[in-house]
Amino acid sequence: MQNRTPRIPEQPAPNPVGPHGPDSPEARFTVELATVVTGARRRALRDGDRQIDTAHLLHSLVESDPEVREVFDGGPQLAKVLGYLVQRSIGYGLRWQGSVEDSGAVPVVRDPARDPAREPTAAADGWSPSAVAAMEGALHRADLRGEWRARGLDLLAALAADGECRAVEVLSRAGVDARWLGQRAEERTAEASWWV
Repeated sequence: MQNRTPRIPEQPAPNPVGPHGPDSPEARFTVELATVVTGARRRALRDGDRQIDTAHLLHSLVESDPEVREVFDGGPQLAKVLGYLVQRSIGYGLRWQGSVEDSGAVPVVRDPARDPAREPTAAADGWSPSAVAAMEGALHRADLRGEWRARGLDLLAALAADGECRAVEVLSRAGVDARWLGQRAEERTAEASWWV
């Protein structure tokens, strides 16, 4: 008897933000934030997206990090955000497929060997420029507190600070004020740091 299920060719997973090792950016993430990054990477691969973007990061944050869920204004608000994120692959967000998320948070460096009209090199590495900027922003927030490891709340605050990224578009469609959410995330992080 033959298996009639069509074989889906194996696709390479998008690359991490940097090389692995003690000096890589991912070495500076808490276990919870590393789980978020892994989840975002898996989600992008499953959705057939060429890059991990800020909406993937937001989706993984909301699903994986209890501290992030507590920052939202109750279950109905969180459910609405998750509703938009889930719809990404079945309608909402389909216009994002095949395009590079670049909110302008960081300058996009193009590879001169490639056609200038094509994607930026950050996308070729598996991350949108906006997602890279959010990860760097999370690490910067940890540095400002004098902490070595960035947390999920740091990433949420960094995502909320980029008013042009896909994560903020999802938040605003769900009726969440990104600035308010970012401030709450920073306040919670400061409170948690005080007790450590």
